[in-house]
Amino acid sequence: MRTPITFDISEIVPHADRMRLIDRAVEGDEESLVAEVTIREDCLFQESGVVGGWVGIEFMAQAIAAYAGWRQRLRGEPQPLGFLLGTRRYECHRPTFKVGEHLRIEVRRQFWTDNGMSQFDCTLGIEGETVATAALTVFQPPASFDVTKVGKDE
Repeated sequence: MRTPITFDISEIVPHADRMRLIDRAVEGDEESLVAEVTIREDCLFQESGVVGGWVGIEFMAQAIAAYAGWRQRLRGEPQPLGFLLGTRRYECHRPTFKVGEHLRIEVRRQFWTDNGMSQFDCTLGIEGETVATAALTVFQPPASFDVTKVGKDE
């Protein structure tokens, strides 16, 4: 049974300002999370009143980030660092999303390994109709990983 999520999205998703595309995490459980977004005029990817359907994959990825951040915050730990590695498939039945449309993103963890790899099945819906689906693979490095040293020789 899913429970309501009370954390502000900024507390559980590490993206900031215009890079944070989702508006809120609504509810979740051990294996899943539901997030929402209303396409805004100031959306980073908005052009001529629409956002390309391809942006749906980023909505899904940020919902996964919300899932990971929410689970960490429930344990009293900070937001985790994570990476979208890729997808086996992304199917979107809409070329665009219009400014003002309300999207509901559901992510469900399929597996989570000891080395930080996981996969989520994701759906994106508008007014109860599923308009996009994906299977996303993500990676959460160990807490000891220092992102400030990436790409630097020591």
